[in-house]
Amino acid sequence: MKNLNIYLIDDDEAVRDALSLLLQTYGMSVENFRDPATFLAHVDPQKPGCLILDLRMPMISGLQLQQKLLERGIDWPAIMITGHGDINACRRAFKAGILDFLSKPVDEQVLLDALALASAKLDKILEKAEAQKLLAKLTDREQEIFDLICKGFGSKEIAAALTISVRTIDAHRANIAEKLETSSVADFVRLQLSGNDTAHP
Repeated sequence: MKNLNIYLIDDDEAVRDALSLLLQTYGMSVENFRDPATFLAHVDPQKPGCLILDLRMPMISGLQLQQKLLERGIDWPAIMITGHGDINACRRAFKAGILDFLSKPVDEQVLLDALALASAKLDKILEKAEAQKLLAKLTDREQEIFDLICKGFGSKEIAAALTISVRTIDAHRANIAEKLETSSVADFVRLQLSGNDTAHP
């Protein structure tokens, strides 16, 4: 988790200061914000990280902030903290995709455990985004051939299935390898699994 970007949004300055100091001692990069509006004005989608959100804040709640981020296409792991938690609030948080729901004062080890899960989830999110970015480079024909390669078919079998020449298949394979920055079938399968909900145009 070292060097993990943490975005802490809480209207309580004492909480922000205490949690920032704690997490920085573990090598994490912490940016704290006193309200959601300030965070929304500064958030950079190119600097992904994990969110620690206060549930109840003036004007915009932690859950509303998460929704606004999702509307911007920012889907980062989020941990909700609150001094006013109840079963209904907890249920709403988990239904909204919040990774964990912690009560104030936050226990140090419980928070670290939650951040370990958040860090692992963020790694998967970033891996998926990178896979989708690479796969989006493929043409429709290349995507079709790529899918058949991932199913274990060789060039001759693919050529027969698509009624085109082996030479054409090999040319497509070379283009696919260049665009995906690998010629390994194992890497092809990994990319397909990582970006498996890619909607190819």
